[in-house]
Amino acid sequence: MKHIFQQGSNPSKPTFLVLHGTGGNEHDLLPIASHIDPEASVLSVRGNVSENGMPRFFKRLSEGVFDMEDLKARTEELNQFIATAAEEHGFDRSNVIAIGYSNGANIAANLLFTYSDALKGAILHHPMVPNRETQLPDLSGVQVFIAAGTNDPICPAEESTDLEGLLQNAGAAVKLHWENYGHQLTMPEVEAAKAWYDQL
Repeated sequence: MKHIFQQGSNPSKPTFLVLHGTGGNEHDLLPIASHIDPEASVLSVRGNVSENGMPRFFKRLSEGVFDMEDLKARTEELNQFIATAAEEHGFDRSNVIAIGYSNGANIAANLLFTYSDALKGAILHHPMVPNRETQLPDLSGVQVFIAAGTNDPICPAEESTDLEGLLQNAGAAVKLHWENYGHQLTMPEVEAAKAWYDQL
């Protein structure tokens, strides 16, 4: 998978798995990762799916309707890629925290829904429930921050509260943060994510 790896200055810090939104690329969220923790390593990945020329991490059938077979295959592909990248770049596979926005947040959420050990934690900006038909693994010890917008036309409020509940029921510690905005990624929610991260 096309990616950027930036070696952090503090090897005890996590590696951020950075996952862009639809139409973005591996450069988009680098400033957010460095703002949250300038000492952490960064593995920023470009989605392998193209929708009318816009990179995504998995296919969708329509707005908010996921191609579940493709989501499953792409989640497996991403999980394997993290393991390969950990060997190649020499970071700790067990100390990875995702930072995802929109489509990137959705595949990060599906990593959590699929594997108990894929992520140590996740910062999910405007995610949806990736799969309502699956049994979640044991996520005890996993820390998750969800940023949601009360006026988000793409991601209704119940998507955020349902995701919070499903993750909590699987054992994860979840912080759900609301902003009175739409689907855009805003600085106040990044600051809230940083405050949450600093308490870990």
